[in-house]
Amino acid sequence: MQSGHADSPPSPWIARFGRRVDRAQTVLDLACGTGRHARFFAARGHTVLAVDRDPQLDAAPGLEVLTADLESGPLLDTLMRRKFGCVVVANYLHRPLLPWIAGAVEAGGWLLYETFAEGNERYGHPRNPNFLLKPGELLGAARGELTVVAYEHGLVGEGSSRAVIQRIAAQRTEDVPLL
Repeated sequence: MQSGHADSPPSPWIARFGRRVDRAQTVLDLACGTGRHARFFAARGHTVLAVDRDPQLDAAPGLEVLTADLESGPLLDTLMRRKFGCVVVANYLHRPLLPWIAGAVEAGGWLLYETFAEGNERYGHPRNPNFLLKPGELLGAARGELTVVAYEHGLVGEGSSRAVIQRIAAQRTEDVPLL
């Protein structure tokens, strides 16, 4: 199923660091929505698993789409036993998954995560603190697991497009000390 947002470009953050992901690595787009990131990685030659409770994209060569409740259910248990070359999460937060998300990155793989943070309630949705990252929360999720390559937290956009965002690009490496 395609939606009106199906042609949205990938987030500049995800695209910037996504170009570093080895094309031989499988990408998990968690809470894929319209699939803008899944399509970005598939177009680059990656095998992609796109998962959402209501995915708004169709399967294609190299792109598998799964409908699943990311917060419970048997498919989540199966998914949690796998490792990926890149785990992408954008505009989604379910805190109990944070340790698993960092742990799902295989050796040499990447975590690319960006979502709303505290302070966003002044600019729009989400406003519920359950869906807003606390300062440094993504750093805490990566600490001891991944090497942080880049991190940002702050106000982005202009006018009615302003939002408070937290972003991380982190890699599972063996040659760089972990934070």
